[in-house]
Amino acid sequence: MDNAPRVMIVEDDERLATLTSDYLSANGLSVTVVSNGNEAIRRIPAEQPDIVVLDLMLPGADGLAVCREVRRYYRNPILMLTARTDDMDQVLGLEMGADDYVAKPVKPRLLLARVRALLRRIEPDAESPPSRLQFANLVIDNSAREVILDGQSVEMTSAEYDLLWLLASHAGKVLSRETIFERLRGIQYDGQDRSIDVRISRIRPKVGDDPDNPRRIKTVRSKGYLFVADINAG
Repeated sequence: MDNAPRVMIVEDDERLATLTSDYLSANGLSVTVVSNGNEAIRRIPAEQPDIVVLDLMLPGADGLAVCREVRRYYRNPILMLTARTDDMDQVLGLEMGADDYVAKPVKPRLLLARVRALLRRIEPDAESPPSRLQFANLVIDNSAREVILDGQSVEMTSAEYDLLWLLASHAGKVLSRETIFERLRGIQYDGQDRSIDVRISRIRPKVGDDPDNPRRIKTVRSKGYLFVADINAG
């Protein structure tokens, strides 16, 4: 288990945390459990787990506050759990830097599938050569999973990077929300999920785009999103 992916579960329901931990451990993951939001804020940056499974309702700092605070020091995936189905909770979680969310109660098998999907996104692809894309003053280095704008490194969550890389590697081609959703989350788009739109709004200013009048990442009405290779063309 020395090389097993490290999962930190932040959950104050002791019974649920134990059941989840036991199931993930039985499926080859190394699991630690934290029951308090303030403790999670201290431990996540210090321990740098491969993924964090974060409950929304916690004693001390809640899940949104934890996500917001640790994102300055932690770039690996955060999967947020919420007992409420309110879209606003889900949107707020994504805006704070969560990579994905699952509504509670969640079946252990589904949670494991989501965790594994997020872990696959940060694994280096041994079969593919290092990839590097450059668009004028914007560089996207897939071997280092780094974005550089005007010579300065840009902070991005893993989900933001994955979406940017997907769009940039298909520059000049419109990608539908259905395609993006299936490529990044491995499930079909339900027509209502706003996570892609929220993430695009966070990426645009990070790559020097104007959120009110985007030229780099364009919204194509009723079709999807387009990454423009040369924003000075025409």
